[in-house]
Amino acid sequence: MAKRLLPVVVLLLGAIVGAASGLGARYAFGPPAASARATVAKEVETTLVPLPRMTAPLVLPDGRLSGYAAFEEQLEVPTSEAARVTTRLPYLQHAINMRTYRIPLAAGRDGALPNIDMFRRVTLDAATEAFGRGVVRRVAVTQAVPA
Repeated sequence: MAKRLLPVVVLLLGAIVGAASGLGARYAFGPPAASARATVAKEVETTLVPLPRMTAPLVLPDGRLSGYAAFEEQLEVPTSEAARVTTRLPYLQHAINMRTYRIPLAAGRDGALPNIDMFRRVTLDAATEAFGRGVVRRVAVTQAVPA
């Protein structure tokens, strides 16, 4: 009987010691300061840069083409970078085109609907390649229709 209780007792004691050390650390050091969180997320003035309408293939997970979809998007970028982003939009479009045929963008039972979240991720990855890391903050897909 003692052989069976020993692992349970050790497990319970470990949980109690772990919880007590977490509470002790929070008591000793306190919660993270609000100023520390504020310095991480600096307020930068941003603007939206519209992309021209793009057509992307709707590929099913098994690799078959189910159709095409037309997307309209806007990129949220710092105001200081808006002119540079606007001039480099063809590079972004090329990077998006080089990714869309490899990634399944079809949704729904028959694959006729575009997967908005996947296209947003594709655009963010392509934006990192075209503009550098951290330039594009968000991608807003304003319209997605089967073509």
